[in-house]
Amino acid sequence: MAPKPLHVDVVAADRQIWEGDAVNIILRTTEGDIGLLPGHTPIFANLVPCAARIITDDGRQEVIAVDGGYVALDDSGRVSILAQYATRSDEISSADAQHEIDVISRKMDRNDEYTEDDVHRLHLAQAQLLAAKHISGQKP
Repeated sequence: MAPKPLHVDVVAADRQIWEGDAVNIILRTTEGDIGLLPGHTPIFANLVPCAARIITDDGRQEVIAVDGGYVALDDSGRVSILAQYATRSDEISSADAQHEIDVISRKMDRNDEYTEDDVHRLHLAQAQLLAAKHISGQKP
């Protein structure tokens, strides 16, 4: 008998982004990419901005851009993905994300004063673009 699917909650500061069962979750942590499967050892890790991929128990793929945060998997198979900002790929405009990347990159290239917030916004826009490309079938 196969282990029961993971139960996943993705929560941003302002709302719950997604909830459901999954058979695979792929995320990027400060230590590198990880994959979580049913039966995985409990884990708590820091996330970096990334396009988190969640493969549901019926074979669908949910892709969610997160700006960092945390992922926790407990011994009951419950996964919590917590971020200040997160959005589903079907809510993302790849043109808007690319524009944000271009604006901030130009500012950095000109050596204009840029802040930690600019760097954070750049990483988030890059994660959003990756998420948008996953959903459209483009190569990230």
